[in-house]
Amino acid sequence: MARKVMKQEVGTIYQKPNGTYHYRYQINGERKSISLKTKNQEEAKRKVKELLPVLKATSMEVVSAHVAHARNLIEPVNVLLLTETWNVYSKHPNRATPATVNERLAYEADWRDFLKSLPKGCQYLHEVTPELAEAYAQKLRERQLAVDTHNRKIKRLRKIFSTLTEYCPDGNPFHSSVLWRKDREEQEHNTRRLAFTREQEQALLDVLADSTHKVKNKPEIRVIYHLGMFTGQRLKDCVLLQWHKVDLERRRIWVKQFKTGKEVTIPIADQLLTVLQEALAWKRDEYICPNCAARYKQKDANGKDVGCNKVGLDILRVIRWIGLEPSVEVPGRKKKATVYGFHSLRHSFASHCAEAGVPKAVLLSILGTDSDIADKYYIHIGEEAQMEAIAAVASITTKSDRQRIEEALKLLDTPDIPTEEILNRVRHVLKA
Repeated sequence: MARKVMKQEVGTIYQKPNGTYHYRYQINGERKSISLKTKNQEEAKRKVKELLPVLKATSMEVVSAHVAHARNLIEPVNVLLLTETWNVYSKHPNRATPATVNERLAYEADWRDFLKSLPKGCQYLHEVTPELAEAYAQKLRERQLAVDTHNRKIKRLRKIFSTLTEYCPDGNPFHSSVLWRKDREEQEHNTRRLAFTREQEQALLDVLADSTHKVKNKPEIRVIYHLGMFTGQRLKDCVLLQWHKVDLERRRIWVKQFKTGKEVTIPIADQLLTVLQEALAWKRDEYICPNCAARYKQKDANGKDVGCNKVGLDILRVIRWIGLEPSVEVPGRKKKATVYGFHSLRHSFASHCAEAGVPKAVLLSILGTDSDIADKYYIHIGEEAQMEAIAAVASITTKSDRQRIEEALKLLDTPDIPTEEILNRVRHVLKA
């Protein structure tokens, strides 16, 4: 973006971010841009003054007399219609290359939305000014978007203009930091993703085992919940998990995470092993949950993923069964904020491991979360340490050794019960 602009008798001198002065003017209806090849303001003014006879010339003779002087300075400005900008950008070698169709469509949608905000007189890309960019950012603020959503839109537009820099002689109009919103703007909103408690997780397992509650592909949804609960992986990784990534005999799961591309290995907890063995009954292709996987991968006519939302709604229905509302109203934001969802299981997994004293590095080896601190201090993760992490999470449905011993001691002190019956009860408690 130009840092300094000076109006002249004819045209304008402006300074680019690298400090070099340029001169912009029109001649015979054609827009021109001149690199003055200097970072000195006074020298730039002097060079422009020397060019004024060319610009004011009324005869070809005068113009010809100055061509030799000016030809090493004049650089024609590339002109690009706003209506053609997306077509040019989408084929540009330096364009953004989103990993998903949804993100690519978001780039185009944000560009179309920005075009609607421009005044009718603005027809070319080089006519978009920082003031127009700032006006659009203000309109976004008035829509009551989340800070992250606002900034993603600005980031996409900034990328489009930076890619088409040859059509923007004055620099990127979205370069200014005033267009961004700050995280602290939502500091008063304490609405964040919540972890499930152990009781809530058990309630989820109970309703999934209850035949009175109905949801599409319920047996597979039950497996997906177990995967999320006992591995801490994201929804997509659980839904699209394939059988060749599971070794029931060695009790290990390999997950190459869709979001990060990082592969993690995870021990299989007892509860998860049980439902995976049950899932063998419907095994027909590579996916553990074939119906949910097919539903998740559905796309619309534009190639946009729509199935993920369908499976997501099925997941939220289960959460509502236990009396939790997934989303809540947030002051100053038009869209509700999600507090409970499948991702809450990932938070719960981390919470349970922290409560059990599992080292952070061990937790990160399972979740696959990038962390500079973990990378600095951890080199190798042993299977034994990982088993401790899984056991900590799996304990949501089992009692600790101390709890079993204390309950057994209470039974031994219980009066008026035959000794044989007490011993049977103690034996049952200790085996639980």
